[in-house]
Amino acid sequence: MGILQTAERSSHLDPSENVVYQRHLIAYKEASKIISGTVLEVGSGEGYGIMELASVSDKYIAVDKYNTQISAKLRGENDITFIQNEVPPLIGIEDNSVNFVVTFHVIEHIENDEGFLREIKRVLKPGGKLIMTTPNILMSLTRNPWHIREYSSAQMSNIMQSIFSNFEMKGIFGNEKVMEYYQKNKESVERITKWDIFNMQYWLPRWMLQIPYDILNRFNRHSLQDNNESIVNTVEYTDYSIEPSSDKCLDHFVIATK
Repeated sequence: MGILQTAERSSHLDPSENVVYQRHLIAYKEASKIISGTVLEVGSGEGYGIMELASVSDKYIAVDKYNTQISAKLRGENDITFIQNEVPPLIGIEDNSVNFVVTFHVIEHIENDEGFLREIKRVLKPGGKLIMTTPNILMSLTRNPWHIREYSSAQMSNIMQSIFSNFEMKGIFGNEKVMEYYQKNKESVERITKWDIFNMQYWLPRWMLQIPYDILNRFNRHSLQDNNESIVNTVEYTDYSIEPSSDKCLDHFVIATK
């Protein structure tokens, strides 16, 4: 099956996506400080998480709807299993078998988000941890039709406590350089959405908006790169930080313990 290469599958190979890529990378860098044993990644995407985390785990299981390219070198040096499947459920993963689950920017795509979290809890060993990120809706610039929903801090906390009794809410924040890019991006998006005088982005079915959104999103990212190379080309994961949660975080960063 070929990969539907949407703007949702960020690639570190496209310079215009560097700001987004580094925002994802900080989550993997933080997870690398915590994980050990058997690690399950739900939503392995382009596979750069595997490059970051497989070497610090005993066994790495990656699950994605589409094929994730894993180099022969990585497979040769690490115990990696790839399962191509939609989730939930987590087919082929036994109860109480995983030390850590990492899932970054996935839950917003899942129709049954509570079922998704229950499946993660099922496969975790007692004392095992979930490490998860998802966008903060209060910082989103427009409706993303590829997302079923996004969460505020309160909404994220509510769904977490319905499944896990022990969890910690943090957030991913950007420094001044990142937030300068965010502001320029916001202004650029507003110039596009001002033509949506009937607010169609909020009431049209998601499937009707996905392709136009992708086209405009990629155009916008390339335009931002052309006009702000000094920012786009130089942002690194160290320009992001993980701090206590607030309404101003770019992404929620949640750690839950079974």
